[in-house]
Amino acid sequence: MGLSAAPLGSRVRRMQRLGLTLVVITGIFNYFDRVALSFANPLIRKDLHLSMGQMGLLFSAFFWSYAFAQLPMGALIDRIGSRILLAIGVCFWSVAQGLTGMVNSLSAFLGLRIALGVGETPQQPASARMVQDWFNIKDRGLASGIFVANMNVGAVIAPPILTGVMLVFGWRWLFGGLGIVGVLVAILWFACYRDPSQVSLTDEEREYLVRGDPQTTKKRMSFGEWGRLFRHRTTWGMMIGFFGVIYLDWLFRAWLPGYLESEHHLSIKLTGWIACIPFIFAGIGNVSGGWFADRLYARGVSAVNSRKTGIVGGVFLFAASTAGAALTHSTIMALTFVTVGIFFGGVAIANAWALTSVAAPANGVASLAGIQNFGGQLGGAFAPLITGYSVQATHSFTFAFMLGALIGLVSAIACLILVRDPIPPETISSGTLAPSSTGNA
Repeated sequence: MGLSAAPLGSRVRRMQRLGLTLVVITGIFNYFDRVALSFANPLIRKDLHLSMGQMGLLFSAFFWSYAFAQLPMGALIDRIGSRILLAIGVCFWSVAQGLTGMVNSLSAFLGLRIALGVGETPQQPASARMVQDWFNIKDRGLASGIFVANMNVGAVIAPPILTGVMLVFGWRWLFGGLGIVGVLVAILWFACYRDPSQVSLTDEEREYLVRGDPQTTKKRMSFGEWGRLFRHRTTWGMMIGFFGVIYLDWLFRAWLPGYLESEHHLSIKLTGWIACIPFIFAGIGNVSGGWFADRLYARGVSAVNSRKTGIVGGVFLFAASTAGAALTHSTIMALTFVTVGIFFGGVAIANAWALTSVAAPANGVASLAGIQNFGGQLGGAFAPLITGYSVQATHSFTFAFMLGALIGLVSAIACLILVRDPIPPETISSGTLAPSSTGNA
């Protein structure tokens, strides 16, 4: 059954399509702002007289602020709603990005990178909340795959757009232009999107949106209840599983061009084009992985297991493909292994986000999504750093790739063992530990 096949009034179908379109648009600009520093790296180092180490500090500053800000942001979205929080977030990160084009010192640049990380925090939890709010449980896998694919759409179209703007107008106007467009995107989101409580829905429509959900409480989640999510091993399994897949994902997002140039001696120009290919397949993996989860659920697999299957299988195959790339000397085989691995990484990421809408109580989807993403972004912070130092020490990517494969394997096993059942709302509300069958830590 497709996304538009539900027996609903036009209001729900319209908001489903509009919501997905808007989170894809905001997500693409989110990715543009995140990676603009990568494309402007040489010009910024020359203009501001920064060392490679100082540039590494700017890269990592974003990930650390982004990771830790995930923790409170999910709970805020569950309390306030996606419409307000994402609008504030897009506007905040866009202002930070625009001001970056005016900096003349490392300290100012560092402060704005930290602000960018904080501002981008609402994007994914708010998108997960939108999917839970507007899609029935049987359609949330594909919807999650579509909104997650925005990163890979951005990865494919960012190189020509960002490089072209920078070469014509300079790196400062690249950042300034992104800031201006981002504020307009924030206005677009706030003007067009509505949370379900802001739309006049019929009783039939409201019942359809929650039909099949094991948790139906709509009480706003308190911060005490948010903290009790950490008492469940499902939460920890999701965090560890997402750590592994995002570690592998950012190993390649940060180092694939360098790997192709140093290990396989491809030119910079050729590398720029070839490095886009795997991320096209990552986007296909996102959408097909979400679709696969919905098919499993339709065939009677539980809501949690239909998503967990894609996560565990996807991370395991991502890890195996990474090991294959590490051990081969053939350029064609290396590209094949990388592409296959990133495809299955896309499957795992889509299913991880889809899992948040069925593993969390209805009033805690964004909270659990933020916690899971915190674990993932720690992986994103460590991967470029560990890879860089290991390559520097060994003069090869072999050890770095094998280490990444091991991390992926361990995370897949942790997710398989720890993630079992959804977190029941009565446990969150009462603050007591659930029976062992629900998967407490």
